[in-house]
Amino acid sequence: MKHVVSVSLGSSKRNHAVETEFLGEKFRIERIGTDGNWDEAINMIRSLDGKVDAFGMGGITLYIYVGNRRYVMKDAKKLLMEARKTPIVDGGGVKNILEKQSIERVAREGIVDFTDRHVLMVCGVDRLGMAQVLDALSNHIVFGDLIYGLRLPIRIRSLKGLERVARVIAPVVVNLPFDSLYPTGSKQEVIIPKFSKYYYEADIIAGDFLYIRRYLPERLDGKIIITNTTTKEDVELLRERGVKLLVTTTPEMEGRSFGTNVMEALLVSIIGKPADQITEDDYRSLLRELDFRPGVVYLND
Repeated sequence: MKHVVSVSLGSSKRNHAVETEFLGEKFRIERIGTDGNWDEAINMIRSLDGKVDAFGMGGITLYIYVGNRRYVMKDAKKLLMEARKTPIVDGGGVKNILEKQSIERVAREGIVDFTDRHVLMVCGVDRLGMAQVLDALSNHIVFGDLIYGLRLPIRIRSLKGLERVARVIAPVVVNLPFDSLYPTGSKQEVIIPKFSKYYYEADIIAGDFLYIRRYLPERLDGKIIITNTTTKEDVELLRERGVKLLVTTTPEMEGRSFGTNVMEALLVSIIGKPADQITEDDYRSLLRELDFRPGVVYLND
C-alpha cells in the first residue's frame, strides 16, 4: 500500500485519513495539521522522510504566479528543504491543470452557467489556472488579492489588471511572513465578516476555501462557491448560510475533498519519478487516465 501524507500548517481539527484505490493500487492518504507550529511541521517531515511515498505541503503555497513568471515564497522553503528522500509538493504542479479542467467541465455540462454572472475570486495569484478560466468565462470578474491578501479595499477587474498589480507587489509579498498573508493554525477557525459587500455583489465566489471562510458573511443566499478543500463541517456551514451550490475542484473522498497538494502527492507516488523530473504532460496524461470529477453538492434550493 502506498502512503501519502500532507503535512499542513493548518488546524489539526481538519485532519482526515482515507484508504482508497486508484488504478488497481491501494493508497492510504492522510492530512495532518500542526496548528501553525513550524517546528512541529519540520519535525514531522524529518521523521517521515523516506518512510512514506510522497509528501503534500499543506496550509502554505510555494509559488505565486505573475503571467509566465513565478515567485517563491520564502517561508515555504523551510519545509521544502527538510524532505531529503521523499518527494514533497505543494499542489502547484497539478493545481493549474486540475482546477482549470474542473471549472471548464462544470461550465460545459451546464452545472454552472457563467453567462452574465458576477464572479469574485478571493485570490488569483496562487491559482493561475482558476484565474485564467474564470476570466475567460466571466465578463464581470473581481480579483480580491488586494482586499483579502493585503486588506486594501480595491477591486481588480481583469486578469491583466491582476498581473500588473502582481508584478509590483510579488517581489515584496514573497518575503513577508506567510502567517501575515494567510490564516494558519487556530486562525483558520476564526471567521471575520469583513469586506462582505464584495461577497454580496457576486453570484459566484471562487478560490481558496480558507480565504473564503475567513471573511464569510452571515448570509450567502443563492450563491455558488467554487473552491478546493472542504470538510463535512465546512459543507454544513455553507448550507446554513444559504449557499445554493458547492463545487470542489478536487474529488470527494469519504465526505470531504482534499487539497491539491494531496492530489499532486498522489500523482507523484503513482508516476514514480523524482518530483523535479515530472513534466506537465506527465500530470495531464495521468489525470486523463484517473478522470477525476469535480465535487458537486447542491446545498439549498
